[in-house]
Parts: sequence; structure tokens; C-alpha cells
Amino acid sequence: MFLYQSNRIFIWGLSHQLGKLRRDLDGLSAAGLLSNPVDQLAKIGYQHNFAVGPDEDLFTLAVPPMTYALARCSNPRAVVFHHSYAENTCVPWETAESDLLSRARYFPAAVLKQFNLNHLPYFGSFASGCTGFLSLLVTAGGLLGFSAESPVICLTADVRPKGVRYDALREKILTSDCASGFIAGRELRGYQVLGINYYSTTRTLIPLVEIVKRTVQMIREMAKALGIDLAAGNVVVHYPNIFPEAWNMVTHYLKIPPERHILDGLAERAHCLSSDSVISLAKWHHDDAGRLHIVVNFGSGLHLGVCILKEEKDHVPDV
Repeated sequence: MFLYQSNRIFIWGLSHQLGKLRRDLDGLSAAGLLSNPVDQLAKIGYQHNFAVGPDEDLFTLAVPPMTYALARCSNPRAVVFHHSYAENTCVPWETAESDLLSRARYFPAAVLKQFNLNHLPYFGSFASGCTGFLSLLVTAGGLLGFSAESPVICLTADVRPKGVRYDALREKILTSDCASGFIAGRELRGYQVLGINYYSTTRTLIPLVEIVKRTVQMIREMAKALGIDLAAGNVVVHYPNIFPEAWNMVTHYLKIPPERHILDGLAERAHCLSSDSVISLAKWHHDDAGRLHIVVNFGSGLHLGVCILKEEKDHVPDV
């Protein structure tokens, strides 16, 4: 558990970019891009996804969120990158290339070169899968430390690796190609990061009932550590666009009303990997100072994480 009450960190400037190509389930099935039957995915609630078009790739997805962040943070102290798929950590190289260093074409470096940020420190991760939003927060928090220096830009981007399908066979999760970003710093705006609770296991499968129990336990543990009353009317919970039945049970056991249960865009944009949380938080920021947002992440690896954010008045105008 990471608590940030005495080390005030805020996030703002949340943005995202979806792939241009929108398909429904029948279109995905006809293109041979599904592992599961259409009716099984539809039963969960999926209807469409977004994918990169012929003129797009991982790089073109990442540029808009990076541009958005730099317009609001012209002098970052570092950039933190995350990918849910390991294949996205490097720019593709020629398969015949035998020189070791020539194959180390890291994606963050390619993005920073595009923006002439050639000497800016950058950090990257992928092993936490779709819990990447929380990995970005933990890394940014460590980089900020207790200094009052410039903010950190956080970026996550993923495109379906070549040769795989858009859905997970066993888990029945439909995904979209997406990139998103935000800024972490000391400026009082957006959301204050209060705490993060994180669990990892090397098991390849966790029963849904265990996911429910652990999520409830981890939220209650952190709320207790932060002195937060979950029964208060100013608490909302954000879930990733997977396992809707499991999250319904979590909300039920936490005794949080359904109107404060946020499962956003599952039918329209499917699961956007580590970007789900960024998209949801951007949409649900209503300048309601003091409202608490619990964010749940689950990712391959396996990882389960929750964080608690406090909404602030976003009084600094966008440029």
C-alpha cells in the first residue's frame, strides 16, 4: 500500500486517442479477428471496438495525448510510458537485423525524438498489464519524490500485436487500440492521489469470486488507512471494461448505490487496456471538490490494484 497524504500529488490533463476504425461484433467475426462467438461477447455487453486504420499505428495513436500533455506542461522533468502488451515497447525492426543494439529501438525514444525532447529522462514498463494506470502513478510519485520541481508526463499506448485476435478466449474480454496520457505534479487541480493498494500473483488464473473478495478487501483496507467513510455520498467507483458481473458484486458488498458505480463505454469502445481509467476519470470530473473516486484496475501478470483520488476544482484553464 502506498499512501500520499503527506506527499501531495495531483493528476490533470487527461486525454485519449482511439483507433479510427470502428467495427461491430459481426464485422470483427467476419474479419477473423475474434476468438469467441459473437453471442458470448454480446451477452457480456460488448458491441463495438476501435482499431487502428491502414494509415495508423502505435506511434500515431500516441502523438495526440502527448501533444495535449505538452500544451499543458511545456517543461516536464520526465516522461513515464506504459504498455499493456510487451510487443509495443519497441519500434519494429527488420527481422534480419543481427546487430544487438540496432534492435533496441525503444518506443519512448521514438516519441520523444518526434517532439525534440532528446535529453528528457524517460522510463517504461509493461509487466503490469492493464493495471498500467496505477503503474504510471507509482512511478510518477517516485520521480516527484518530495520536490516541487516540474511535473511528470504519463503516457500509455497499445495496438493489438500482429497475428492475435481482439478478444481473450478464456476471459472473454474484447479490446480496442488506444493511447492516453495525463500529467502528475504539485499543482492543485484535477485529482489528488491519496493512496494506492496493489496485489500481484504469479498464478495464471484467479477465480472471479477471489477477484471480488480481494477488491472489496483492498478498498476497505485503504479507506481505513486514509480515514475515509465509504458510506458517504461523495464516493464513486470506476471499474475497467471487463467482468461486469464481478464489479456488480463489489459495489453490492461495499454498499455503494448503483448510480455511483461507473463502468463506462463497455458496449461502445470495449476494453481500452490501461486507458480505461484515464478515459473514465476525464469524463467524470465535474469540478466537485472533495468527491472521492476509487479506481479499480485488473491486469495480466496477474495484478489487482485500487487507488483513491480526491477531486479538485480544475481552476487552471486549458491552453
